[in-house]
Amino acid sequence: MGSKNSRNYSEDFKKMVVELYHSGQSVSSLSSEYGVSEVTIYKWIKAFTPVAGEENQLTPHDIAAIQKENLKMKQEIEILKKAMAIFARK
Repeated sequence: MGSKNSRNYSEDFKKMVVELYHSGQSVSSLSSEYGVSEVTIYKWIKAFTPVAGEENQLTPHDIAAIQKENLKMKQEIEILKKAMAIFARK
C-alpha cells in the first residue's frame, strides 16, 4: 500500500478553507489550490459548519469540545464526592 501523507493543518487554516467553500468556491478547486484532499475538505466542512436553526450557532466541532469538557467535569465531580466522603468519616 502507498504511504499515508498526513499533515497537520491549523484550525485557522481549516476554517479559512471552509469559509472559502461557503463563499462559493468548489471543493475540487480548493483541493487543487491548497493541496488538500477533497475528502479532508468535506470533513472540515462538516466539522466547522454551524448547525442550522440555532440562535447560538454551534458546529459539530464545538459540540464535541463541549461534550469532552462535560465528561471531564463529571469525572472531577465524582472524585470530589469520594474525597468528601473520606473526609466526612474522619
